[in-house]
Amino acid sequence: MEHGSGTHAVFNQTPPLTDYNLFDSDDALKEAVQREGAGWAAADLRRAGGELGTCTLFEHARLANRFAPVLHNFNAQGERVDSIEFHPSWHALMQGIAARGYHSSPWEESARPAAHAARAAGYLMQAQIESGTLCPTTMTYGAIAAMRRDTSLALEWVPRLLSREYDARDIAFHYKRGGLIGMGMTEKQGGSDVRANTTRALKSADGSYRITGHKWFFSAPQCDAHLVLAQSGAGLSCFFMPRRLPDGSLNGIYIQRLKDKLGNRSNASSEVEFIDAWATLLGEEGRGIPTILEMGTFTRLDCCTGSAGMMRQALVQALHHARHRKAFGAALIDQPLMRSVLADLALESEAATALSLRLARAFDSEQPGEIALRRVLTSAAKFWVCKRGCEFAAEAMEVLGGNGYTEELPLARMAREMPVNSIWEGSGNIMCLDVLRAFGRSHATREVVLQELASARGKHPNYDAAFERFVAGLDAGDLSEAHARRFTQSFVTMMQAAILLSGATGAPSRAAAEGFCATRLDVDSGWGAVFGASGAALDVDAIMDRAWAK
Repeated sequence: MEHGSGTHAVFNQTPPLTDYNLFDSDDALKEAVQREGAGWAAADLRRAGGELGTCTLFEHARLANRFAPVLHNFNAQGERVDSIEFHPSWHALMQGIAARGYHSSPWEESARPAAHAARAAGYLMQAQIESGTLCPTTMTYGAIAAMRRDTSLALEWVPRLLSREYDARDIAFHYKRGGLIGMGMTEKQGGSDVRANTTRALKSADGSYRITGHKWFFSAPQCDAHLVLAQSGAGLSCFFMPRRLPDGSLNGIYIQRLKDKLGNRSNASSEVEFIDAWATLLGEEGRGIPTILEMGTFTRLDCCTGSAGMMRQALVQALHHARHRKAFGAALIDQPLMRSVLADLALESEAATALSLRLARAFDSEQPGEIALRRVLTSAAKFWVCKRGCEFAAEAMEVLGGNGYTEELPLARMAREMPVNSIWEGSGNIMCLDVLRAFGRSHATREVVLQELASARGKHPNYDAAFERFVAGLDAGDLSEAHARRFTQSFVTMMQAAILLSGATGAPSRAAAEGFCATRLDVDSGWGAVFGASGAALDVDAIMDRAWAK
């Protein structure tokens, strides 16, 4: 039937953003990869960027979240199975992640220098497509770091975890072609206060343990094993708990329900009960928190990198829309106030990318200075980038207006996704208190940080003034717990500015570095309330042209 009135004529709508290379179109990421010593991975990253930026992958992301996982406690015969059914798109996404090695590549024998930085660049691109699949990805990445220290696990489990083949079969691990690891820390009564955990571990005659208790959040319960915290005779300890026993039977892990979450819907988060679950001690008994935090340090890095990735995709969606959409007689991208907002978003995104890659480089080194830097910077970066991501996604969504608020575009999903990285692996207050402890306990940490920050002195007047304020605060012992967020924000924005200034090698990167300092480090600029509100003069053309080279 024809509609003579013309009411169905479609015009002034933004074309879909698909089939572009996430790496080639991101100058900030390409430069960060080179700057942090991972230039050797550029060809692989370019190939991954092309694979990820396709209509097929964006559709897999939509479907994996549209059709959330389903828990089946029993099979048709009434046997307890506690299996989780995922949409095929989840498995397709996981296959790509495993093939690219984002769950394990820095731990491979063939890993090259700056392997963590190279992986972080890939992970940042993967996060632009879908984030629920990154939960088992990052936990496996972090768990391998802790498991390699255990002789038995290093021999029996780690080699198969390094496999680049995704094997979704729910069978005994030694029959699988690849595997994944999850985590269980928090309980109903404690949350972040894991010392309040009541789950108990009793030692058996053969040296193994039987664990009884519960976990309020048990991440990715379909994984082949989990690192869990439980109280033993010596105190809170870390245990390695497989989903299935060597004979293939289910361990004493009973999934009570899947969490009904705001976001991260493609990923299965659960509540579980342990009844005489078989486990082995990982690390020293009574030192469960330091043991599991070795895993947690890597997952905190990924919280930062994943948020930076979502910020990047949100920015690109906003720029793409603004270049195609007209309002009030002109393209959005040409309207002064919109340009101020987009340029400010571009600065925030580039700074998050630069910080994530610099932090990843610190994980590539065993030099004392780099170890000290990652000790303090990991928590600071997770706090700040994840916090900024929430506001960032909302602002980018607003650029698209009502279209951005619909489920047909990825921004709504990203807005729901952002808060989990801020909450998971320690909320904002936990991170800021950790930063204070790192500065307060070690004079060497202070010296390493100041040395890093001093490398950018003389490159921008706002930076020099901010540096002097920061040093004066340290000299005055300004490490009050009540002001921990303010101190952490000051520290991490200084780090971002230092990275951008030191890495600026051409006019576009200098425009971004100077724009960041002009807004974030000028106490009189008015920046900080909302994006686009600074009174600083910026080279908006250079900043936006650099932001998306498509």
